[in-house]
Amino acid sequence: MNNERNDTHLIMMLNIAGVVAAYALLALSLYKSVDVPLATKGYWGMGIVLLTLSLVNVVKYRFDTRSSEDRIRRIEDARNEKLLEEALLDPTKDI
Repeated sequence: MNNERNDTHLIMMLNIAGVVAAYALLALSLYKSVDVPLATKGYWGMGIVLLTLSLVNVVKYRFDTRSSEDRIRRIEDARNEKLLEEALLDPTKDI
């Protein structure tokens, strides 16, 4: 379990580094581009920020949905296990 957590942490850090590098390179290219007017650069920058916010929301909602499904599955597994245990411990019940 701990090894899986370390692998996930490493992958997360690698992804964060990739996003930071992409933003830095985008900012540098917008800064160095002399042929593009400032208003267009601002428009592109706002688009990138809004796209990032949308992607964060999509990932969050997918994570919440998966977490909810997992919680429901664990509750159903516990209920089924309890029913099975009760059926096995009570010899008078017919299965």
